Amino acid sequence: MSATLSERTIALVKATVPALEAHGLDIVREMYARMFRNPDIRDLFNQSHHGEAGAQPRALTAAILAYAANIDNLGALAPAVERIAQKHVGLQILPAHYPHVAEALLGAIKAVLAEAATDEVLAAWGEAYWFLAHILIARERRIYGELAAADGGWSGWRTFVVDEMRPESSLITSFILRPTDGRPVVRHRPGQYLTFWLEIPGQPPVKRNYSLSNAPNGETYRISVKREPKGLASGWLHDRAAPGTVLKVAPPAGEFALHDRPERPVVLMSGGVGLTPMVAMLETIAARHPVLPVHYVHGTHDGATHAMGAHVKALGARHPDIRVTTFYQQPRGEDVPGRDYDHAGLIDADWLVAETPVGSADYYLCGPRPFLRAFVSALSLAGAPADSIHYEFFGPADELLAA
Repeated sequence: MSATLSERTIALVKATVPALEAHGLDIVREMYARMFRNPDIRDLFNQSHHGEAGAQPRALTAAILAYAANIDNLGALAPAVERIAQKHVGLQILPAHYPHVAEALLGAIKAVLAEAATDEVLAAWGEAYWFLAHILIARERRIYGELAAADGGWSGWRTFVVDEMRPESSLITSFILRPTDGRPVVRHRPGQYLTFWLEIPGQPPVKRNYSLSNAPNGETYRISVKREPKGLASGWLHDRAAPGTVLKVAPPAGEFALHDRPERPVVLMSGGVGLTPMVAMLETIAARHPVLPVHYVHGTHDGATHAMGAHVKALGARHPDIRVTTFYQQPRGEDVPGRDYDHAGLIDADWLVAETPVGSADYYLCGPRPFLRAFVSALSLAGAPADSIHYEFFGPADELLAA
């Protein structure tokens, strides 16, 4: 493969940007329809992100458009490439899968754009696809190798047993997972997730990512799962899993992670079940960086939905440099201010800017998309450096986060 794209290919791909803006979503939906005719390819993906209500087709449409628009400046896409590579590692995407995507993508471009998709345009997109594919394959190969070589690491799917189930709130339950082979587990970076291959009776294989909610210990993992309305995987875990249930798990993945050696104050900010990676980070800081200033800010509906509140407060009580602030959107009568929560209502952007060191802290955020849109924007407008704002979201990225 050439180390660079030809000037002709760059020009042709950039020329397709208007067509992608007009028809990109149709192309992506056609591409997925073609790919999913093969059940082996279909089963690689988290199907909850697809379909009319799914966000993945919109996310991929935005990614393809960004690639086309920046094909002469690929350095701008480096963070997106790393995120995609990490997702692929979680899903166990291998080099052998890439030709299926190429065939489906080029076929979809031809089907949707019709006569506008000339042989020259298709050849340019073929070259562009494989150029990016080889970048991803190389990065994924390195990640797979590092995980397999690490102490407690593995490749492919490994079986874990549910060692314990622990209710955390009216909606969230924690699952303590121990490997069935009794050997160590690779120490994850706080903020990363595990990918699960769930075998639910009457369903094709179900893939789901769940953030790790514990500091790395080399022996077990903890995930804390919210029961989602009509959630196939979360409902099965809450209702059918039990101590002794065996699950297939891929190694930890994800580029959203606490710095290995944090040097600046840290603000951990979450909404709802977004607290899971934040608790992993907080536990890690408490154990390894006890003098690092930390502000843990969490918002939830009320005391019934407040998960791990006592645990977080206990960490804060033991470490004077940890400050905990909790917002309840609609406190119940039995929720006591000053004991159960600190502020009624939603987390306020003005409060965040006034109460946290915007110019000097690293911010880690996780929560619903509206939560992230509001606070990533607020921090940026308040002058927080771009490299100090780190965020994770559950589900695929969408074009509204790109801004």
